[in-house]
Amino acid sequence: MAAEKPNIIMILADDLGFSDLGSFGSEIQTPNLDGLAEDGLRLTQFYNSARCCPSRASLLTGLYPHQAGVGEMTEDYETPGYRGFLKDQCVTIAEVLKEGGYHTYLSGKWHVGEKGPIERGFDDFYGMLGGFTSFWDQKDYSRLPENRPKRQYNEGEFYATDAITDYALDFLEDSRSDDQPYFLYLSYNAPHFPLQAPKEEIAKYERVYEKGWDRIRADRLERMKKLKIVGENTSLTPRSEYWDRDRAIQGPNPAWDSIDPDRQKDLVKRMAIYAAMIDRMDQNIGRVIEDLRENGELENTLILFCSDNGACAEWDPWGFDNWITTSNFLHRKADLDKMGGPDSYHSYGSGWANACSTPLRLYKHYGHEGGISTPLLAHWPEVIKRQGEIDHQPGHFIDIMATLVDITNASYPEHYRGHQILPMEGDSLVPVFLGEGREERTFCFEHEQHCGVRKGPWKLSKIKEGDWELYNIDDDRTELHNLRDQHPELVSELKGIWETWAERTDVYPRRVMSRES
Repeated sequence: MAAEKPNIIMILADDLGFSDLGSFGSEIQTPNLDGLAEDGLRLTQFYNSARCCPSRASLLTGLYPHQAGVGEMTEDYETPGYRGFLKDQCVTIAEVLKEGGYHTYLSGKWHVGEKGPIERGFDDFYGMLGGFTSFWDQKDYSRLPENRPKRQYNEGEFYATDAITDYALDFLEDSRSDDQPYFLYLSYNAPHFPLQAPKEEIAKYERVYEKGWDRIRADRLERMKKLKIVGENTSLTPRSEYWDRDRAIQGPNPAWDSIDPDRQKDLVKRMAIYAAMIDRMDQNIGRVIEDLRENGELENTLILFCSDNGACAEWDPWGFDNWITTSNFLHRKADLDKMGGPDSYHSYGSGWANACSTPLRLYKHYGHEGGISTPLLAHWPEVIKRQGEIDHQPGHFIDIMATLVDITNASYPEHYRGHQILPMEGDSLVPVFLGEGREERTFCFEHEQHCGVRKGPWKLSKIKEGDWELYNIDDDRTELHNLRDQHPELVSELKGIWETWAERTDVYPRRVMSRES
C-alpha cells in the first residue's frame, strides 16, 4: 500500500455501454482512458445497478440502492426502498472521507434526491442536481455552496463536459493550499441524452457508422476477443428486443440493411453524436490526467472509471427527439446538419444501444448482463503493478466504499448525526489490485422488477414479465443458453437467495400500488 494517503478520483460516465471504450473493443477514440487501462487494470465483470439513480446511490454509499432509499428514481413512493433520496441510515463516501481528513469535491451530476451534495459531505459542487439537461445551456448547472466563485462563460463558449472539467481542475488546485488529500467525484453527464456535441467532434464519426449496427457489433466483438475482454468462444447475441416506455410495444431490433436509406442517415448521425460525446469526455479526462502529472500527483492517485448502467435503449430502434412524448422525427438533408446543436434533442435508440452493449444481452433498466455490466478501469501506479492486465473476477458498486475505507484507513461509522448506519455490503478491491483472488461473491439486482442474482459462475436473470432464466456466466456471458430446466434445484436455491435479499434490503414492499401507473 502507499506510504501516504492517496488522492482519489472516481470518474463516472452516464449511459456508457460496456464496449464503448477503445480498451474494451470500441472504434470510438478514447486514448486517455485507454492509457489508464494500459498502465493500470481492467475489470470485465464489474456490476452497477442498471440505472442512474440506483447506481449512484449504491456507488456513493456502499449499500444496495434500496437500502439507501433509491431503489428506483427520485420520486418518493413512501416505502423504505423507494424514497427517492439518500436516507439517514446511510453515509456517503464524501462523509466518510471528510471525517478522515480529505477534501471532498463533486463536479458533474448528483441525481440522488433532495438532500444535495453539500448536505451529504461534499465541500464543493458544480454541476446539475437532476438527471439530464442541455449540454449547451449553463443555466441548469449550479455552483454550491452559493458563495463560492463561479466561472463566467461567454455566449457560445459553454459545453457541459468542458465546464465540469474546468471546475474539477479548479477544485484540485484549491486542494493544494494545504497537505490534505482529496477525493474528487467526477460525474460526467456524457453520453446521456440529449445527444449534443461540438460539430468538429461529430464530423470524426459520420462516416464510421455508415456500415450500420450489425457490422459495428461484429467488429467490436472481434476486437474484444483479441483484447481478451471476452473469451474466444463468446457468441454475439441476436439483435436484442426493445420495449416502449409503457411496455405496450415490443419487438426485435431490425437488420441494418432492411432500413430505408433516409432513416439510416438519421441513425448514423445520432450515433456519430453519441461517439463524439464520449470522445470529448475522454479529451477532458486527459486534461485531468495531465494536471495530475504536472503536479506530481499521478503516482499516488487512485483513479477509478466506470459507467452507471448499460447503454440506453429508450425507447425503440429510431430513438426520440422529445423526452416527454418520446416522439421521433426523421431528419433529412439540411436538418441533419443541425443535429447535436443547441436547438436539438435526440436519443439514439435501441439498435445502437444493442451495439454499445456488445456482445451482451439487453441494456439499461435490465438485470441481464447488458444492463448491469460496466467497464471498470483502476489506475494507481504506486500500488497497482498489474499494468495492462485484465481481471475477470466479479465485483459491484457496493465494493467501492469498502475499497476506499481500506486504502485511506477511514472509519466507517456505526452512528452518524444521531442515526444508526447500515453496515457496508461490499468487500475491498485491494486484493484484486494486488493480483490476489477473492472469495466467491453473490450479488443481487432489482430495478423496475427486472431482476438478477449472481453467485460464483451462476446467474439467474429475469425480465419483469418473464420467467427466471439460468446461465453459466463462465461459459455463456451473453446469456444465450438457458439452463433452467437442466438445474431446477439450482434455480430454486438462487431464487431463495434473491427473495431473502429482497426482504433484507427493502426491495419489499414495492412502491405503493396506487402509484404504479
